[in-house]
Amino acid sequence: MGNYRKERAEARKKAKELVSKMTLMEKAAQLRYDAAPVSRLGVPTYNYWNEALHGVARAGVATMFPQAIGMAAAFDEDAMERVGDIIATEGRAKYNEYSKHDDRDIYKGLTFWSPNVNIFRDPRWGRGHETYGEDPYLTSRLGVRFVEGIQGGGPVMKAAACAKHYAVHSGPEAIRHEFDAEVSMKDMWETYLPAFEALVKEADVEAVMGAYNRTNGEPCCGHKYLMEEVLRGKWEFDGHYTSDCWAIKDFHENHQVTKNARESAALALKCGCDVNCGNTYLHLLGAVEDGLITEEDITVAAERLLTSRFLMGLFDGSEYDDIPYEVVECREHLEEALNMARKGSVLLKNDGVLPLDKSKLKTIGVVGPNADSRSALIGNYHGTSSRYITALEGIQDEVGEEVRVLFSEGCHLEKDRVENLAWSQDRISEAVITAEHSDVVILCVGLDETLEGEEGDDGNSDASGDKKDLHLPKVQEELIEKVTAVGKPTIVVLMAGSAIDLNYAEEHCNAVLMAWYPGARGGRAIADILFGNVSPSGKLPITFYKGLEDLPEFTDYSMKNRTYRYMEQEALYPFGYGLTYGDVEVKEAKVLGEVTKESDIRVEVSLKNVGETDTDEVVQIYIKDLDSKLAVPNHNLCAFKRISLKAGEEKTVEMTVPNRAMSVVDEEGERHIDSKNFKLFVGFSQPDERSRRLTGKETVEIPVTLR
Repeated sequence: MGNYRKERAEARKKAKELVSKMTLMEKAAQLRYDAAPVSRLGVPTYNYWNEALHGVARAGVATMFPQAIGMAAAFDEDAMERVGDIIATEGRAKYNEYSKHDDRDIYKGLTFWSPNVNIFRDPRWGRGHETYGEDPYLTSRLGVRFVEGIQGGGPVMKAAACAKHYAVHSGPEAIRHEFDAEVSMKDMWETYLPAFEALVKEADVEAVMGAYNRTNGEPCCGHKYLMEEVLRGKWEFDGHYTSDCWAIKDFHENHQVTKNARESAALALKCGCDVNCGNTYLHLLGAVEDGLITEEDITVAAERLLTSRFLMGLFDGSEYDDIPYEVVECREHLEEALNMARKGSVLLKNDGVLPLDKSKLKTIGVVGPNADSRSALIGNYHGTSSRYITALEGIQDEVGEEVRVLFSEGCHLEKDRVENLAWSQDRISEAVITAEHSDVVILCVGLDETLEGEEGDDGNSDASGDKKDLHLPKVQEELIEKVTAVGKPTIVVLMAGSAIDLNYAEEHCNAVLMAWYPGARGGRAIADILFGNVSPSGKLPITFYKGLEDLPEFTDYSMKNRTYRYMEQEALYPFGYGLTYGDVEVKEAKVLGEVTKESDIRVEVSLKNVGETDTDEVVQIYIKDLDSKLAVPNHNLCAFKRISLKAGEEKTVEMTVPNRAMSVVDEEGERHIDSKNFKLFVGFSQPDERSRRLTGKETVEIPVTLR
């Protein structure tokens, strides 16, 4: 899967021949995201801008999966590939029909600007929920399989994926257009580049998108080191490069590394940026006049872009042209989305109150601004669903007429009142009354895309999409405290895309379920977990910090004291943590065969579910370098595998720790193996003390010495 080198060479021949017949103006017009038609050559208009982080976005109805961070929490590579394939299948079905109606508008092409494989290094970043979390290894593995699902196995590419935002980018949103992310070569190659490298070298991703900001002084869409030396040089990237939207005009307007639009267009094109999302490439012909670029520079970019279109069979046709529109939101696709929501939900606390037994309940109180919110289901960059199932609706559907469900919004998502003319916190007494009249309370709180998202999005302009701190809005914190004070068993269902301060809920509530943004019908998945139809099995792809006090400044791109690999303080909920209703144990773990500098490490793990509930679990292996001073301070995730175990069932699985996991990165950014002695930790969480206390389980330690 994933390698299109041979097919790309064939497509390039056709692209070269086609482009050779174009005038300079026609070639330049191919470098816009809304590429102009060349009718005399049979080239229709094409819009490169499409989005598909968790389903085909912004072009009408499509299957809506959980937001990317929620899918990452499933720790399931196979499922990520299936999701990518479903997205490409629905994208093709929609493209086929739109093309028949000559609708070639924005968001209706087959070049999907997904996945986002930036590292979620700071919990304040508003776009972190678009990513696969804070770990380069997890991000790489999930990203590779997602891209392989999108692009397919050939010989025609099903759709084109795009690795974004290359390369050192994770906020702040408010200053991204003028910000310079300064980063050491060690951090760059240890943390920020591995996922991009994997997507290029392993998955043969067709496109890469540059970030808005500068990195070490150079703008990411005109960066000689990142684009020329690394991407097309070391990694031999052979696809096309696109700017983020209107990022090239930032060169002269904000970064001030060029004097005008012509110079900006020339810098981007010379560095290998083929398509401009924006309008700065309207100045390409002027840049030719000024001698800043040549016609050949434009020709090379046009050939790369037409190569992608040939590779997808958009001129010659392909088997995918027959994919019918009826696959959009078909039963199979909706079931996969539901399964992803179930697998990605993370149970953070449970004192035994879950799963709920509806035969023992008369009244359930469902409270909170996200209980009946469609916005809390979908995250950002979303499509449209033909049906939404909120948490409230999922619970109501589950209990039917057997149990009375009382509902109160409790408070506004962020404002101090629901009704403009009412008193402050005008719904809180209703929430308390609901709790008083219920046997158990399900508190649905959190955020949505209006509070965390991208700079410029409607609704989150106050902090440009980023979070100012880790707290829920004050009205929600007060709601939790007032409802919990009633004294009824209280379950918090958090719908958000990032780490939230849950210190109060951890201390005072009976259970906490992290549901993320679970997709259009995510309320069904939430109900399935609350009532024990399925066991929760998700794991955190990010660290939940106790607070921001020990974190560096948001603008500091050093990894010191960030994420589980470098943090010095104790987490509230650690990366890799998540509870189940089962009770799976590692009975034995051992290394198979000798380990050398050149070999991978094969590990055999024997498991048993000693509990009474069928469950999935995620076996995780972490590695610690015992010798090298260049090693990360803590440990690295180096292998994971989702497994299913019925109550009482035993299984033995073999896992592979890649050779690369034994390597370290020096201050020059060079990677090599610098040690003979390592330790592996095998279990269902990190080997840290906080995880041990939360799970009540030890990891199995295996010493490894290179032969």
